[in-house]
Amino acid sequence: MSRIWKQRTAEAKALAEPMSSTIARLKTSLTESDSQGLLLGCSSVLLAANADQTELLIRTCFGRPIITAEKDKHKQWFQLSLEEALYLSSIMKCMKLVVRENKSANDEELWCHLMSNNSNLPVVFKAYSHLRMKNWLVKSGSQYGVDFVAYRHHPSLVHAEYAVIVLSDKEGEGKNNRLNSWSDLHCTLRLCGGVVKTLLVLHVRRTKGNNDGLSISRLDDYNVEERVVSRWNPKKRSNEGGEGIE
Repeated sequence: MSRIWKQRTAEAKALAEPMSSTIARLKTSLTESDSQGLLLGCSSVLLAANADQTELLIRTCFGRPIITAEKDKHKQWFQLSLEEALYLSSIMKCMKLVVRENKSANDEELWCHLMSNNSNLPVVFKAYSHLRMKNWLVKSGSQYGVDFVAYRHHPSLVHAEYAVIVLSDKEGEGKNNRLNSWSDLHCTLRLCGGVVKTLLVLHVRRTKGNNDGLSISRLDDYNVEERVVSRWNPKKRSNEGGEGIE
């Protein structure tokens, strides 16, 4: 499924402003200002941004701006998901996470704290970081019944190309049982087709190490297998006259 630009000039704008350079500017700005994110329980993170950082966070789809009672016109608060906050702090190394009483936690302390309330976070974060490191813009896919949606560039210029579901070899309570039945697979494909998105399944697999779980320092012990799933449509034929994929 080809990307769908929202305007005639959208593709030219995207080429003129590559996402990799915008993300690099965000990293520099957050690093120079010694930015800190405040962890709210185990669900989200608050980040204060200046005017330049606000523009960059919006353009790179990190978090969402929220309205507060604070009257500082030069400060905008953003609410980040755990995946977004971990990516900025542990992968890009441009933001510190503060747990309580202005005390910052190292990666492993933070990981243990978050894992105590969300055992599936490591797998989801590995998939999220996999897409982000390829310069995809990643947003929640809850409105489409998937884990994420992935954009080639900013959503104001292009529609999301992929609806993403994350699977793993994990057993037990945290196991994701999506796509285990034909009915679930069929419904998911029909939904993706209805919103003009391609279903991308990311299977997180352990390639080395023992079974004591995934941590920030051991993300390289796991790899991500990408599979694009399309619905077979016998009415469509290839140029050679054979049947094609929708």
